[in-house]
Amino acid sequence: MNPNSASILATAKETIDLEFEAIANLNNLLDNNFSSAVELIYNSKGRVIITGIGKSAIIASKIVATLNSTGTPAVFMHAADAIHGDLGMVAKEDIVVFISKSGNTPEIKALVPLVKAMGNNIIGMTGNPSSFLAKESNYVLSVAIQKEACPNNLAPTTSTTAQLVMGDAIAICLLEMRGFDKNNFAKFHPGGSLGKALYLKVNALVDRKNIPAVQPNSSLSDVIIEIGEKLVGATAVLENEKVCGIITDGDIRRVLEKTSDLSSIRAKDIMNPNPKMIEADILASEALNTMQKNNISQLLVMKNDEFIGIIHLHNILNEGIS
Repeated sequence: MNPNSASILATAKETIDLEFEAIANLNNLLDNNFSSAVELIYNSKGRVIITGIGKSAIIASKIVATLNSTGTPAVFMHAADAIHGDLGMVAKEDIVVFISKSGNTPEIKALVPLVKAMGNNIIGMTGNPSSFLAKESNYVLSVAIQKEACPNNLAPTTSTTAQLVMGDAIAICLLEMRGFDKNNFAKFHPGGSLGKALYLKVNALVDRKNIPAVQPNSSLSDVIIEIGEKLVGATAVLENEKVCGIITDGDIRRVLEKTSDLSSIRAKDIMNPNPKMIEADILASEALNTMQKNNISQLLVMKNDEFIGIIHLHNILNEGIS
């Protein structure tokens, strides 16, 4: 361990402890202002406009993203830009949330009266309950902290963490009030692995042009060829077009290790007669859970009692679902 490691770790732990304590203290700061503010947003026919300056503006932008992704239309408006033209984005029924640690910055002091004159409700999120912002807001959300994690008590650290957590609390309350479920979430997150986990179904990953299948009396050689050609590491065993088993490449390896007389071996001799199956319209993420739970790499895919192919673990992982 180099000489600086201990002091580095000590500073990191102190930072985390300070921010942890600030987050925990938010519970003590919640009051009827919070519930009233959330109800105001929930019942509004307009959007949530969130504004701030400096680091608070960055937090405001993140809260906007969270609200939009969980069913509450929101727009970020930089406080400095607002007083130079962007205030025009605020519509009649929008609710404006101001985020400011001090609540007394010049941009906030300039912008609040303009918004009030437009007749919009104001929610102030501030660490200073005696500030200009607190006094001029319809509802005040306190995010007061004891000190910043910065040793000089200057750089916004603990204060911005408290703001972020308060924003998350608002978003999750609204999410629950709207009954926003994973199906709604999928509509707003169609791209990337997150979206795929919420909407991609097994049917989309099955190659129905190359369905691996053999008969119970197929030779071991035929089984090996079928598995090798179809490239999913397994083949179904069908009798009268009905599934009666599955043979994986692991089954092949095990039989090759046990015997040298392979000429008489048939598919029925080495198949698993109780294969795991999944319906084609099931989410791929659920198929992955089934594989992981049973420690297997393939599932037979069924549609209306018809075998339509095999889905392999890699088919799912290649889509970024994990």
